[in-house]
Amino acid sequence: MFSVTIKEIMEEFQLEELTGTPDCDNVEISSADVNRPGLQLAGYMEYFGTDRMQIIGKGETAYLMQLTEEERYKRLDNFFKCGFPCMVVARGLGVFPEMIEVGRKYNIPVLRTDDVTSRFMSGVIRYLNLQLAPRTSMHGVLVEVYGEGILILGESGVGKSEIALELVKRGHRLVADDNVEIRKVSDKTLVGTAPDIIRHFIEIRGIGILDVKNLYGVGSVKMTENINLVIKLEHWNDKKIYDRLGLEDEFTDILGLTVPCLNIPVSPGRNLAIIVEVAAMNNRQKKMGYNAAKALSERVLGNINKDI
Repeated sequence: MFSVTIKEIMEEFQLEELTGTPDCDNVEISSADVNRPGLQLAGYMEYFGTDRMQIIGKGETAYLMQLTEEERYKRLDNFFKCGFPCMVVARGLGVFPEMIEVGRKYNIPVLRTDDVTSRFMSGVIRYLNLQLAPRTSMHGVLVEVYGEGILILGESGVGKSEIALELVKRGHRLVADDNVEIRKVSDKTLVGTAPDIIRHFIEIRGIGILDVKNLYGVGSVKMTENINLVIKLEHWNDKKIYDRLGLEDEFTDILGLTVPCLNIPVSPGRNLAIIVEVAAMNNRQKKMGYNAAKALSERVLGNINKDI
């Protein structure tokens, strides 16, 4: 299980802290779900997820406003004593003194944002999904080629970084070299990024460490990218039979998701940067419903049937 602190969320969304809670660094959130406490403010506490951020907007504020001060304090006290990470008031709305009082009583931060309620909710859910996603690290290179995220794998010294550098020179973008952090942000999506300490750096044997962003400009790098295709590089083996048609699609498993995979042999004279470019374009064609190998197979079978 991963978690994110209230302090990190406050910095990410520029939230105003209203209760003066001293230990926001120690309050952690481990659920990507958020809650608008309509029923809870009315007193119904069944099935209430106490591990979620609580967000109130104009509707909840209007409901609390029609209550007397005594009743409002009672409802808020009954709600806050259940315990939850924090309360966020959206739209820059005024905060009731009773809410500040019970927030301090139960040591629950009350925060405020000027953002619209629905927009803030969607933004914080997206942020939490990324920060709390299951993750793994893989030794490889991640590049963006024609809008496709290509994860290049292979044993050390096979030429992964050299291919990435050639692709950057050809106008594509580097995401990560040597170590790729991969997160499963949904049931269909894997997102890769580089560890902060080595972001935008690349290692070329014989030269050393290069800063790709400074050498080629900010347009040559990217912070994150979806992983759409995995390319596994291996030294050419004369005894191995390699696929020459591509009729059968291969996949590899990453964090429980299947990703299209290609095994490409490396030998002197092969321009692997061009091969990766073509693989990226071909993968896009397949996603759009066109498979060149199957089209050729159908054409050949059609000609055979005509001859018969």
